[in-house]
Order: sequence, then structure tokens, then C-alpha cells
Amino acid sequence: MTWKIFFSFIFILITISLLVFYWFIPSNKFEYYQDSNSDNFNFSLNTSNKGMQFYEDMRYPDSKISYRISDCTLQKEYDIEQSFEIISNLTSLNFYEVEFDEELFATCDSRNKLEGELFIAGEGGPVNITKTKNFNVILKGEILLIKESKCEKPNIALHEILHALGFDHSLNPSSVMYNTSKCNQNIGQDIINKIDELYSFPGYSDLAFENVTAIMHGKYLDTNITIRNHGLKDSEKTKVIISSDEKLIKEIEIDPLKIGYGITMTLNNILVPKINIQELKFLIDSNFSELKKNNNEIKLEIKK
Repeated sequence: MTWKIFFSFIFILITISLLVFYWFIPSNKFEYYQDSNSDNFNFSLNTSNKGMQFYEDMRYPDSKISYRISDCTLQKEYDIEQSFEIISNLTSLNFYEVEFDEELFATCDSRNKLEGELFIAGEGGPVNITKTKNFNVILKGEILLIKESKCEKPNIALHEILHALGFDHSLNPSSVMYNTSKCNQNIGQDIINKIDELYSFPGYSDLAFENVTAIMHGKYLDTNITIRNHGLKDSEKTKVIISSDEKLIKEIEIDPLKIGYGITMTLNNILVPKINIQELKFLIDSNFSELKKNNNEIKLEIKK
């Protein structure tokens, strides 16, 4: 009877040890990969007007753009404000004045500037740009208005403001963006269409997975995750959920990300309770508006 109890105890001990080894000791190694047939979630704009801007798809975060005017005569200040009104009437843009922390800064200088044999009437352009997959986002623009316009329309101020909106010189002498100013020049329909196209997208965040890799060692998961904000607004706090067959494996909190900023996370030895995982799902669980939501999920299949 004693021997039977002894062998029963040994059998139970061996069984428990094998179960512990199976569940907690890494054995087979499985690598996971993203399905090559997955959709490309990055939208692109119409490129028919490619070359109109300094860089492709330049815009401010929102269609409502703040500005501040400093050290300008009454006439130059009027030219700048009239130019804002003209652009607002022709496009989806709106401009509003602030006392500080402006997106578009305008100043004036009465000194003459020469470039070769040409008199420089003004200067303008973006001074702080963040590149994302969707846009070149202008965070700050500046205008230097040197000469008052002698035309009925403030063509010089219009020219410099459009530079600050990202538009380059035009080869068309009838365009206000031609490199020398004349009173009969206008804002072309191509510029109006490009502005309306660029600002047809709302000023939302756009968190997206840039890279995800995963390796299983027995019951343990090692993963590398890279997320970036490709949107037009700083993101809010959110979390990444790792799961398989709707069963939660891990939740990771993500702090807010500025426009164009990213984060890379390396996680090791995450215990996975489920056996024979064929697919892993990674989800950015955001509860705020984004340009795209369907780039918030990646599924990885086992590499065979």
C-alpha cells in the first residue's frame, strides 16, 4: 500500500512538472508577419497641381489660421488684412487676429532691398514645417511686407501671404504668384482649388502603426511596436491593445503625441495564456476623432 502511494505521488509530481514546463518554459519559436495583402491606409491628395508648392501638400493644421501684425503702417496693415479677406472669400480659409502665439506673423520694413536689379517688395514663407505621411504641416509662417501696393488690390501682400501658405512662384505672368508684381495679376483658380482640396480634411490627429514585429517563445511574446502621429493635431492619451481570438493579452497606455512625433515600444516575455496562436491583433484604442481609423489595427499571422 505504501509503494502505491509513493508511486502515485511521484506520478502526480511528474505530471505537474511537465505542465509547468509546458506553460512557462519557452520552447518552440514562432515569428509573426503582417499580411502582404493588407490595405494601404495612407490617403493621398490629387497631384495634378504638383509643383505649385515648395513641398508637396503643405497646409496649416486647421482652416482657421491665427495671425498677428507688428510694426506696420496703417496702409500696410490694411493691405495685409484686406488680403486675408480676399483669400477667405475665395477659399475655405479663415484668418483671425491674436495677440500672441500666432501661426502667421506679419511685419513690415521700409528699407529698400535689392536682389540683382530687382526691387524686393516683400518676403514670405513657412518657417516651421513638420513632415508626415499625409501632409507637410506648416506650424509657423512669416510675412515681411516692405512695399505698399500701388494697385487697387493688395497684390504684394497677397503674394507674400500665399508664400506663407506654402505656394511657390508661378511661371504665368497673369498669376499673382509671378515673381514680379503687376496690377492685372489675379489668384488663379488652380491655387483656389488646391487650397480647398488641402483643407477639405479636418484638423484631426492620425495615429498609425509604422512597424510591428512579434516573436513567440513557447508561451511568451516579444514584440516591437512603433506608432506615429501623421495627423494635423496633437493626439490625446490612448492605449494599445494586444489580443488573439478576442482574448486580451496586454494593454499599454500611450501618452499624447505631437504632430509628426512617434514612439517605439519594446516588450519582452509577455505571458500568453492561449495555446496555438495563429494570429495576433494590435489595436490603437483611441476615443477621439482621427483622419483615419482603419490604420489603427494590424493583424500578424504566424510565419510558415
